[in-house]
Amino acid sequence: MESPKPYLFTDDNPREMEDYALSVRRLERPRGRADVVLDTDMFNEVDDQFALAYLLQSQDKLNLKGIYAAPFFNHHSAGPADGMERSYEEIFRILDMLDRSSYGKMVFKGSDRFLGDEKSPADSPAARELIRLSEAYSPEQPLYIIGIAACTNIASALLLCPEMKDRVCVIWLGGMGFEWCDNRSFNAGQDLASARVLLGSGAPVVLLPGRGVLDRFTTTGPELEYWLRGKNLFCDYIVDKTIREAGLCGGEQCWSRPLSDVAAVAWPLGQNFMLDRLEHSPVMEYDHLYAEDKRRLFIRYVYSINRDKLMGDLFNKLAKYPG
Repeated sequence: MESPKPYLFTDDNPREMEDYALSVRRLERPRGRADVVLDTDMFNEVDDQFALAYLLQSQDKLNLKGIYAAPFFNHHSAGPADGMERSYEEIFRILDMLDRSSYGKMVFKGSDRFLGDEKSPADSPAARELIRLSEAYSPEQPLYIIGIAACTNIASALLLCPEMKDRVCVIWLGGMGFEWCDNRSFNAGQDLASARVLLGSGAPVVLLPGRGVLDRFTTTGPELEYWLRGKNLFCDYIVDKTIREAGLCGGEQCWSRPLSDVAAVAWPLGQNFMLDRLEHSPVMEYDHLYAEDKRRLFIRYVYSINRDKLMGDLFNKLAKYPG
């Protein structure tokens, strides 16, 4: 994929100035109910399950149009393809548990591999469905893509259909924070080529970084037991799963677990949950460091989360599922 066109603040480039202004307008939170899709590595750990359940209890503001299984590789999978397949199965498991199995018809398998370079898409049913679905949207009324995994499916769709960038807004968890020593987050580090494609595509992006932001949005065993235990089948399932995951990941006697993916769902719900600012789209280099180019379009960068307010909203909504 070619490098993004340099957009310069100069008097003799009115088109570039218009593009800058449009890039800012397209980063506003949705007004009214927004159509969204969820791109998720659901079997990766525990926060994806929280995020899907939270989204489905926020249907007054978010209209779910699709769920896409993304590849991942860690202690829960034998490789990216296996991770995607396990995520696909977990999506249906969670939907059944939430009594939302009717959404199964909008679940699609994503890529079975990460991108090998920045020009070759990893074609998949999810990428093709995302392109098809986006055709009904516009810069003024975009489709919101909530990306809580390596952005392989999203980047592949953008490579297959570059004009899709004008019909979507991507909310993505990636990178470790502009003030951190590197950007080696789980989502970005697995597929840097995809991250570079997304951030250089010209699509509007809301970026939620790991260090200093998402790692502050944590919960603990006693808190989960108090607020969720016994409320319903899903709550008991996710409390037990979170406790097991804490043990697998070296949890101490007093452990906490980040529920990072929930924040991506919360961003379009309202600005009471987090603070953000405009930044030029960063360049994620292959040495896992950021490069800066002031000619690139703006993104919206989240720099603070109101942990207590968002956690309270999450627990209240999860507890309302039928027992």
